[in-house]
Amino acid sequence: MTTTASVAPARADVERPAHRDGDVLRWLAAYTASMIGDNVYYLALSWAAVRAGSPAQAGLVMTVSAVPRALLMLGGGVIADRFGPRRVVIGSDATRCAAALTVAVLFFATDPGLWPLAALAVVFGTVDAVFIPAVGALPARVTSRGQLARVQGMRGLGARLASVVGGPLGGLGVALGGTATAFGLAALLIAVSIPLLMSVRIRELPADDRAGAAGMGELSVGDAVGAGGTGELSVGDAVGAGGRTELSGADEVNAVGTGELPVGDMAGAGGTGELSGGGASGVGGWESSAEDRAEAVDPRGPSAEEKPVAFGSGSPSGRSAVARGGTAWRDLVGGLRYIRGHRVLAPLMLAIALGDLGFVGPLNVGLALLADERGWGASGMGWTLAGFGTGAGVASLLLAVRGRLPHAGQVAAYAILAGSVAIGALAYAPGVPAAVGTAVLVGLLAGLSGALCAALLQTQSDPAYLGRVTAVASLVSLGLAPLGMPLSAAAIGAWGTGPVFVVSAVVCGLGGVVILCFGHLRRAELPR
Repeated sequence: MTTTASVAPARADVERPAHRDGDVLRWLAAYTASMIGDNVYYLALSWAAVRAGSPAQAGLVMTVSAVPRALLMLGGGVIADRFGPRRVVIGSDATRCAAALTVAVLFFATDPGLWPLAALAVVFGTVDAVFIPAVGALPARVTSRGQLARVQGMRGLGARLASVVGGPLGGLGVALGGTATAFGLAALLIAVSIPLLMSVRIRELPADDRAGAAGMGELSVGDAVGAGGTGELSVGDAVGAGGRTELSGADEVNAVGTGELPVGDMAGAGGTGELSGGGASGVGGWESSAEDRAEAVDPRGPSAEEKPVAFGSGSPSGRSAVARGGTAWRDLVGGLRYIRGHRVLAPLMLAIALGDLGFVGPLNVGLALLADERGWGASGMGWTLAGFGTGAGVASLLLAVRGRLPHAGQVAAYAILAGSVAIGALAYAPGVPAAVGTAVLVGLLAGLSGALCAALLQTQSDPAYLGRVTAVASLVSLGLAPLGMPLSAAAIGAWGTGPVFVVSAVVCGLGGVVILCFGHLRRAELPR
């Protein structure tokens, strides 16, 4: 086969700023429209559930979607990597749009009660299990690696806009035409994202447009190893000349398994980071130190369990990220093994999980109970939430404008530690103004640490694994943490808001401690 002609334009676009990239802007518009639709949907669902049943029944409807989301999230990551994130996001949005539109028609024609609402919540939760990993994997396929941090900031701004605009739009829909109109509006907004996503050009991996290419050896020069190929590459010509020679098992091990790669063959190869002068810069996706570079070219080569995979090189075994003829279970196990063997991603996952576990409770059910306990009322709670959103928006804006922050690992760690102190202090705020000021600080620090962790996750991961990596990272915050909200409420009922907020702050702060304890993560940098 001949090499593809799309490599040169892709190289020319590497330095294009994300905010000037038409594909990134179309993706961002699609993401924002879909998120606004989500916010309208949740308002319509909660309003309809309260009107159709008791408070307990309404609460059950609102939480039932978390069950399939938690159970299926890891499988959703496999689906995103197997079929391509754009295809999965488009299919997910189409499904959610159809479901919301169906319920809108039901409410327009009759009064169906709670069961359609519960079914709709289950559908949305199930679709979220594949939608969330695909959304996390898509930016790496839309822009260059050096722009991923900026894209995370832009995505955060889109999410902030959606939370600000979605609620009033949903309320307006309910006021003008009732629940049916609100659900119809949600379906329309989600539908807007579909043509926008279809117009976005995808980079690097051909899996979106050629199903199964990743793992079939259908590789261009630019994505030879980065596409998660099966190792069917000749050391002498596959990467260096764009060939597609199939090698024996022994040659495959030499090509991708041991790191014994001549500089002439691998320098500039899109799948392994930048190799020059016999040393590897960026093995495993991070900017390596001198010791790491020495380790990367050690002729003995570390074992798969000791060494994370070179950026874009596939799984630790040298096979494709989504193996040819492999089962979904093997893909899932391969993704988990990839995370476990990565010196940055493995501790980063632990830090994210601890931060989410300590953060979700206080800033959801805990804040409502705190406002009720202090007599702040709904308006006081609203102002506090607005303060949090403002701080998080400023953090996203900072990353979107700067594009990167130096010493990303250390900054994330210290932001988590400072944010955890602010979370604990929130429970002891003497009044609404102090609570709002503290919430701004929480939002700024938590937003900054969250954006940096997300940017590190994006830039450190092989794009072929990003669906599964995102699924693991999202499992706690979007899958398990919502199921623990009743426990947080029960704990506050038993011991009060102060002790529970302090314990949550300690758990959150442990995430920062984890980052500081692991050298590769602490020294991790965002690409320039």
